[in-house]
Amino acid sequence: MRQSHLFTKTRREAPSDEVSQNAQLLIRGGYIHKELAGVYDLLPLGLRVIDKIRNIIREEMNALGAQEVLLTALQDPALWKATGRWDEDTIDVWFKTELKGGGTLGLGATHEEPMAKMMTNHVSSYRDLPKYVYQFETKFRNELRARSGIMRGREFTMKDMYSFTRNEAELQAFYENAGVAYENVFRRAGIGDLTYLTFATGGMFSKFSHEFQCVSTAGEDTIFIDTDKRIAVNEEVMSEEVLLELKLDRNSLVEAKSIEVGNIFKLGTRYSMPLGLTYKDESGKDIPVVMGSYGIGLGRLMGSIVEVLCDEKGIVWPESVAPFRMHLVELSQGDEKIRSYADQLYADLVTAGAEVLYDDRDVRAGEKFADSDLLGIPYRIIVGKHTSDAEVELVYRKSGEKKLVTRKRLIEGNVQDS
Repeated sequence: MRQSHLFTKTRREAPSDEVSQNAQLLIRGGYIHKELAGVYDLLPLGLRVIDKIRNIIREEMNALGAQEVLLTALQDPALWKATGRWDEDTIDVWFKTELKGGGTLGLGATHEEPMAKMMTNHVSSYRDLPKYVYQFETKFRNELRARSGIMRGREFTMKDMYSFTRNEAELQAFYENAGVAYENVFRRAGIGDLTYLTFATGGMFSKFSHEFQCVSTAGEDTIFIDTDKRIAVNEEVMSEEVLLELKLDRNSLVEAKSIEVGNIFKLGTRYSMPLGLTYKDESGKDIPVVMGSYGIGLGRLMGSIVEVLCDEKGIVWPESVAPFRMHLVELSQGDEKIRSYADQLYADLVTAGAEVLYDDRDVRAGEKFADSDLLGIPYRIIVGKHTSDAEVELVYRKSGEKKLVTRKRLIEGNVQDS
């Protein structure tokens, strides 16, 4: 990608009505566009980041044996009425829409009901279980607090997965595997060291649910962390009884603000029973399917990465989710020889399959460097008057370290920060 071809522009200042750091930086960098509070468009660079995040999650879910689907955002009220969740006193973030011919539909805030109902067409025998199904789907929530940038939106993309098992033992086995897969996602996304499996409020089927909380001063939650065991307790369930059950010492716990970047729940038969999702066991008896739910918001994860890894200059993307791996910055200042060298290096990198954004714009060096810092691409290649035929300057965005590297090494992609 040539930067001169991007229709998006960087900004020196964020919109005055945007208070969250993640949205400020992402808007300034041209990653997202704000439509209104809690509603953001993904621009070309932002979509590349989201796609990287999506692929990491997809790989980990597929490794669990889960199958990907895509359900509709429009939802049938009858399903929600069957489970007692259509009433806004129960779920107060509904967006609902009136049909011209009469009647009301819901815009999906979550998909437990439609997923369970769909599975009634595909599960009839114990031989059909267990099954695990996930999707990346747009969700709509009428949030009262839409002031956390892309970390709390009114329209957003979520990966929601649902497990369908014969009994609690099967659910528990998959639940534990899903927790490991979630840890893999956050590690691969660059925030694993800051993210803790956190005990939180449970439901009808279990005493606890589990959240994955990333330590950040921008967080809305408070957790208490055992750094040795790498687990935490949400403030909402913090008590001596819970600490005793989890074998945690209150004096060794560290209090911190945090962002919830994922969650897993044991649903039991909460949705399968009212929606008629059953299977026949070996004796022919109808048994309710036991369910679990597993969610990650893609925009929330993207915003969390920005919040916890940025510095005073701008975004610092982990290589795994960066829109491009390299940022080639040419400083020809009208020197055709330098420009030709940069053009050829860009062509060689593209031919080699490198992900490279080429800043070929006719602007001052200071503006190019400021934009490069703001964009946060992991490796900056500088081609200027001091560039030799054999070596170019490489700057590591995370550490700020500078070194000379050979063209051959660049083209081979061997540029990891030491």
